[in-house]
Amino acid sequence: MTTRTLRAAGLTLAAALALTACGGGTEPEEGAGGTAAGEGFPRTVEHAMGSTEIPSEPERVVVLDTGELDSVLSLGVTPVGAVTTSVSDGFLSYLADDAEDVEVVGTIAEPDLEAIAALEPDLILSNKVRHEALYGQLSQIAPTVFAERVGAVWKENLLLDALALGREEEARSALEEYEADAAALGEDLGDPSGTTVSALRFVEGTIRVYTGQSFIGTVLADIGLDQLELPTDQVPTFAELSPEELTQADADLVLYSSYGPATDSGEQSVVAGPLWPRLTAVAEQRAYAVEDDVFYTGIGLRAATLQLEQLRDLAL
Repeated sequence: MTTRTLRAAGLTLAAALALTACGGGTEPEEGAGGTAAGEGFPRTVEHAMGSTEIPSEPERVVVLDTGELDSVLSLGVTPVGAVTTSVSDGFLSYLADDAEDVEVVGTIAEPDLEAIAALEPDLILSNKVRHEALYGQLSQIAPTVFAERVGAVWKENLLLDALALGREEEARSALEEYEADAAALGEDLGDPSGTTVSALRFVEGTIRVYTGQSFIGTVLADIGLDQLELPTDQVPTFAELSPEELTQADADLVLYSSYGPATDSGEQSVVAGPLWPRLTAVAEQRAYAVEDDVFYTGIGLRAATLQLEQLRDLAL
């Protein structure tokens, strides 16, 4: 990947995100011994499960979710261990090359604690959403830092991971470039707010319509596109439709993918069905199949940057 691809993001948000990730103030939290976190180790990192002291710069990192894997690779750190999703034996396609030598330590749903311990990590990164129940066991293996949430807060999570790794400046610089690239794409589109986007994902026979509270929603917002919003039920990140309700997801532009094979997700039957051609985007040939790993499963700087690149190719 190019230097531009690896470095990305938020001119307007960098300061605010740094504040959120560090828990207060415009500078990072002071580490153990009273030195600023960006100046070295040891340091104490405040996170979703409390505070964790990291005695020295981590060299053997284990990550337990897709967002954390994206983050550490974006920051130039290759972990010694990582988990996979439940529908794949390997890492996400867009991270696979750089993660070639990383050992698999279970799945997101079922991390293998023995395999993690055997790697003798000096830092474990994950989040409260996935692994709150395992935090006590993980923290006995190595210093463990958890983000509060996943998805739309990926920028804050990147900065939190960077704080634990001692790579805050790299993260802020990358976020600044990403944000600038997103704004530039919006300008090239002319009037992005006049284009409504429907972000669809086929999952086990249902259709998820993602909202602005999702990862892809943040990328679309950074570009300036107007995302279709439907009422949500149990989770704020997406509304769920049956195949018979497909036309509720009508928009100027449709981005769709499947979690797992298209035959199992329901995508194949819906796209071949009578309602699909009735969507405005389909009729105007502006419905695009996108890579699920990049647009939905993956969460983080690299995925967001790849979304910008692919959306530029699709929409311009």
